[in-house]
Amino acid sequence: MNFFVTQHIVINSLKIEGISNSSVCQIGSAGIIKPVTKLYNTGGFTEPAPQVGPLPTTGAEEFVPLIPLVQPSPVRSGTLR
Repeated sequence: MNFFVTQHIVINSLKIEGISNSSVCQIGSAGIIKPVTKLYNTGGFTEPAPQVGPLPTTGAEEFVPLIPLVQPSPVRSGTLR
């Protein structure tokens, strides 16, 4: 027996709190989700990475990213060309 599903999905906002190696985000129907794991050593590393030092802290309860982020550009009004 075959099922045919017609969908119309509108997503105004999607917030993902965390992601891991085995994460799956499914929107809509899927007949089968086949998990695939591929691990590559593209850098040719032969030993484990060094241990992480202490995390950066501030005096306030402020989020400090581990990766330096750039400020977002201001939104301009008008039409895009």
